Amino acid sequence: MFQEEKKQSLHHVVIVGGGFGGLYAAKSLAKAPVKVTLIDKQNFHVFQPLLYQVATGGLAPSNISSPLRAVLKHNKNTEVLMGEVTQIEPERQIVKLKYREIHYDSLIIATGASPQYFGNPEWVKKAPGLKTVEDALEIRRRIFLAFESAEKETIPEKRQDWLTFVLVGGGAAGVELAGALAELTRSTLKEDFRNIDPATAKIILIQSPERILPTYPAQLSEQALNKLKDLGVIVKTKTKVIDLNEQVVTVRQGEQIEQIRTRTVLWTAGMKASAIALRLSEATGASLDRMGRVIVSPEFTVGKYNNIFAIGDLAHYRINQNHLLPAVAPAAMQAGNYVANLIQSQLQGKKIASFRYWDWGNLAVIGKHAAVIDFGLIKLSGILAWLIWMFIHVFYLLEFDNKIIVAIQWVWSYFTSNKCDRLIVSSGISPKIELEPERDTQALLQV
Repeated sequence: MFQEEKKQSLHHVVIVGGGFGGLYAAKSLAKAPVKVTLIDKQNFHVFQPLLYQVATGGLAPSNISSPLRAVLKHNKNTEVLMGEVTQIEPERQIVKLKYREIHYDSLIIATGASPQYFGNPEWVKKAPGLKTVEDALEIRRRIFLAFESAEKETIPEKRQDWLTFVLVGGGAAGVELAGALAELTRSTLKEDFRNIDPATAKIILIQSPERILPTYPAQLSEQALNKLKDLGVIVKTKTKVIDLNEQVVTVRQGEQIEQIRTRTVLWTAGMKASAIALRLSEATGASLDRMGRVIVSPEFTVGKYNNIFAIGDLAHYRINQNHLLPAVAPAAMQAGNYVANLIQSQLQGKKIASFRYWDWGNLAVIGKHAAVIDFGLIKLSGILAWLIWMFIHVFYLLEFDNKIIVAIQWVWSYFTSNKCDRLIVSSGISPKIELEPERDTQALLQV
């Protein structure tokens, strides 16, 4: 009874979102004299930088995901709730879930971002993004289903439609997905089919800016471009998608309009803040930027409320006059740690130094022996960059068993070119594509 009363009297920190920002905030509060409640729609944390490997069959979802309760089991002051916040009431200091209300003293919103379709919501089901495990499974399903459909198709033009893959967006996610898909078609699947040659698949990467990896130094972008070309990827820069349907992607490059026939379109072109950002803005009066992110103070507070914080991809945080805090995992981790320390300092009546972002650099892998790394003064590409990329990504996986499994999978893949998780399963997020290719009804009647 005494322990329960003490628990209820503690300062209550509610964290919404179990991504990098929310999780690091919770871990930083592990020994603080507070009660922590972490709320997420899923019961697991996913290591988003490796989602593209799930999408191309290199890893299983469980290899890059960790149950939130397992990650936080040693945080005796922390409870985990699986649910979705539907409303925020700052004056009452409560968040509403479908099944209950939860009072908070401090609130941290860290729900991340979703794919940005630039005013074309009808494209969502036609071109899945890559932000969640469900997205990765849907992409994997479509990729391998395309090869199965091509194997059954007898009309050459329609077969090529199945063997044409259009990727929209040439940032790190798009480049890594394109490189992994190219290696899949040219190595992993080369002996799996009898009626098609997977190596003849066309992989087309569409990028609106003038170069891929636009946040990287120009020379690294050029090296990544050359590696993609070596893998057979067709890269179209300064090109915009203006329309797409189940069979054709229409793009514009300058004044030239081109129609690309394809049955598989994958989307990695930009992001927008998750839906809760709008609810938070309406509840607090905080402004949103053009990507729907909540504009926050130097302390990550929202509007006039010094006990509500927004961090990670959800937040528009200005480092200085010319730069925003980047939407990358290290930035979310650092913001989570900072806000957790700020809350503890406020409870103790102390002040802490202003937030300072440490840029850990940018990394992208294009394929075997090929990666680019920008560590500021140090810029690397090739085998050394590839080895550093692998080490860093294994290091930041949360669970030890996942570190071992992923390392073993990568070693196996390196020597055999085999990707171990190529099952076609329904992701449950969009209607199934029919396996049977389209047929001309009149032609069938004449047979």
